[in-house]
Amino acid sequence: MAIPMGMGVRDVASPLTAQMLLPPDPDCHYVQFASPLSDPEYRALAEWLERYPTVILRAYGDGTGTDLGFLRHFPNVRAFRADASYRLLTSLDGLRHLPPDLRHLGLGQTAKRLSLAPLSRFTALRRLYLEGQTRDIDVIATLDTLTSLTLRSITLPDLSLLQPLTRLRALDLKLGGTNNLRLLPRIGALQYLELWRIRGLHDLAPVTELPELEHLYLQSLGRVRTLPSFAESAALTRIDLFGMKSVTDLRPLLSAPALTRLTLFDMPQLQPADVAVLAAHPTLRQLSMSLGSPRKNDAAHRLLPLPPVTDHDRHPSLETPNP
Repeated sequence: MAIPMGMGVRDVASPLTAQMLLPPDPDCHYVQFASPLSDPEYRALAEWLERYPTVILRAYGDGTGTDLGFLRHFPNVRAFRADASYRLLTSLDGLRHLPPDLRHLGLGQTAKRLSLAPLSRFTALRRLYLEGQTRDIDVIATLDTLTSLTLRSITLPDLSLLQPLTRLRALDLKLGGTNNLRLLPRIGALQYLELWRIRGLHDLAPVTELPELEHLYLQSLGRVRTLPSFAESAALTRIDLFGMKSVTDLRPLLSAPALTRLTLFDMPQLQPADVAVLAAHPTLRQLSMSLGSPRKNDAAHRLLPLPPVTDHDRHPSLETPNP
């Protein structure tokens, strides 16, 4: 199932209609199709995209074909993603049709791991999303223009592969087993970091050595029982803790000197008194909570009556929506 129109996505299908090619809403980020179009329809869509270069072209399901060959009709597209084609996509050869100055690229998981060697020609790539693709992954080290990288269901022995990415500002590690973060401070100048359900990760100390980090998002890290001191994280203004169910002591957050926004979602192990300790934080201004019951939420809010976080958007990396 595609994302409904009106949620930042324009769905198109054959037969392509004039309504599908109307100007997009201001919040439209993707134009997507799940089934193949005809050659004239591909060309019409390519012409439409040239008028709206910030819209990302997304193909999923049968729409990717087996090798992304339809991309021959899109020589000028600047942002592309292919996902939810687990069994169908068997080659990335079609990427050769995209321009060398491609800015955004997202590739989902496939039954057969595909060679990432074709990515080497994208010498201006800014954002890259990879899910489960590890064959020839060393090519990432050559993409030194990247500012945002998401690795999902990918395990690296350590982060040495990412050290050449001096321009990297946002890094998302999701669902893999990359639990050695020792080299994190040597990667770019990270402003956003997301760590989500990483097997075996228990030591967050390297996170506190990122002097430019502004936003930290931690989710479902079951082996993390203690938060580190954020005393040296002078730029850190926002922390999101989602499902961090082994964490019971929030007092380390008091050490974050510039923290203004905090979310505590799916944290039923916490009691209102555990949250109330944050009243001593001198800069905390917004707090959103989900402690497992309305009763606990209300009690915590009475003890610490701060307004909720008004912006729940995470970094605009190339997330993969459910098709």
